[in-house]
Amino acid sequence: MSPRRNRAKGAGSSGRSAEDDRSGRYGGWQSAQNWRGEEWNVRHVAGASAQGKAYRCPGCDQLIPDGVPHVVAWPDHSGVDERRHWHKSCWNARDRRTTRVQRSRNAPRF
Repeated sequence: MSPRRNRAKGAGSSGRSAEDDRSGRYGGWQSAQNWRGEEWNVRHVAGASAQGKAYRCPGCDQLIPDGVPHVVAWPDHSGVDERRHWHKSCWNARDRRTTRVQRSRNAPRF
């Protein structure tokens, strides 16, 4: 039986550089995606870093409870003030959704 490795792996072992990762305190990795002819910054947020916070998804107009992994996206030309928190499935289905969200009768209006 061989001993465990207790040393941290090098920065180059994952294939991405530290600059590409840009995880910081958000617990996820950031990338750029093209949507509707615009460049969008997309950050994947781990559930552990979203503790104590709840957000409303613009894709389905439902709450993203605290502690749930999700996606934060904003247009590249605007600042971080335009950040929106999306469910991962809603972000992946953003092209299949209508521009106007249809709410059920019992849905709260926020």
